[in-house]
Amino acid sequence: MNVSAAALEMPHDLGLSDKVVGLGAGIFFIGYLVLQIPGALIAERLSARKWIAWVMVAWGFLTLLMAYIHTAREFYLVRFFVGVAEAGFFPAVVVYLTHWFRSADRAKALAGFYAAQPLSYVVGSPIAGVLLGIKWLGLHGWRWLFILEGIPAIVMGLVALGYLTDWPREAKWLSGAEREWISREIAREREAKQRLRSLSISQALCDRNVILLMLCYFCAVSGSYGVGFWLPTILKRLSRKSDLIVTLLAALPYVAGFLTQQFNAWHSDRTRERRLHSALPVFLSGAALFMAIAAGSNVLLSVFFFTLVCGAYYGFQPAFWAVVTEYLGGSAAAAAIGLINSIGNLGGFVGPFVLPFLETRAKSFSFGLLYLVGSFLLSGVFMLMVGRSVRRTPQEGGVFAPGAAGQEARAR
Repeated sequence: MNVSAAALEMPHDLGLSDKVVGLGAGIFFIGYLVLQIPGALIAERLSARKWIAWVMVAWGFLTLLMAYIHTAREFYLVRFFVGVAEAGFFPAVVVYLTHWFRSADRAKALAGFYAAQPLSYVVGSPIAGVLLGIKWLGLHGWRWLFILEGIPAIVMGLVALGYLTDWPREAKWLSGAEREWISREIAREREAKQRLRSLSISQALCDRNVILLMLCYFCAVSGSYGVGFWLPTILKRLSRKSDLIVTLLAALPYVAGFLTQQFNAWHSDRTRERRLHSALPVFLSGAALFMAIAAGSNVLLSVFFFTLVCGAYYGFQPAFWAVVTEYLGGSAAAAAIGLINSIGNLGGFVGPFVLPFLETRAKSFSFGLLYLVGSFLLSGVFMLMVGRSVRRTPQEGGVFAPGAAGQEARAR
């Protein structure tokens, strides 16, 4: 969020073009590839608590360095290593949640975790708008964005190290009966997955449905980051308002995102349906983005449709990751989560880079936005191609069973 807000002032201050800023934003995701699968496996086999904590501390310190860049090369370098540092965080959290929540409750749990993302825009955008207008200790406001972003990450990393517990059986704040119940439920689901379909790590990484989920996530992330990173800049050019007004407008889509995220996750858990709860939101995002393009210079309509784009997209994520965690278990699931998140997040490199790349040739953001419309729609198509059979019993709660595995489950 702060990189997108800093893009309102940083390019002018450092003499950087939109293309340089878009490339720097995307280089983050090249670094992000590095520790995805190792990070997920460390979380599964060793200690998710320690891994999450130290990843956040490292990320916080590297983010502080963003406040002291002066050249495009320094921008690229710091963004790359920030990506490396953050790489292990998300897959470790998804793995961590599988240690604590049954599949029947997992979309809600993921939505609770994911709520931090849209809310960080809601809270951070107005703060960013205020900070962009100040100059303290000889540093421009956009530099203070990164300083004030890095410090809380370091603090919360240390808090996580002290307060998280890796498994329910280690949680002293639960009663003995509670620890026993959730541990028994998680163990039962893991055993059910192993009986249904036992895959090695290498088999999981080559599985048809894992590849489809990876492509689905790549296209969705490409569309999301392409819109999210350039949204303040687009609104600035449309409205010609102050940075504070622009950042307030840019926060509105994420209020909608928070609401749809929680509702869609709740409804997905309630109905135990994942595919449509993942596909329909990205289809809606694509349609709304197309309407935003058609709205042209009408600021109110553009803000309305961009709000629909982000609102729909954030409903996609919890249901999507619930599919992944129901499909596989153990180390195979950890490796698949790392692969899907790493390759998928390369869309975060493509999306922000495509818009300025096409703008320099077409002299308009519209062609780049049309590319993002196609990304959203293609994401929904890939999601619908994922195997759809689900095996549920009162004891097992539910296991995602695509293809031949689903047939085997029905036969039993």
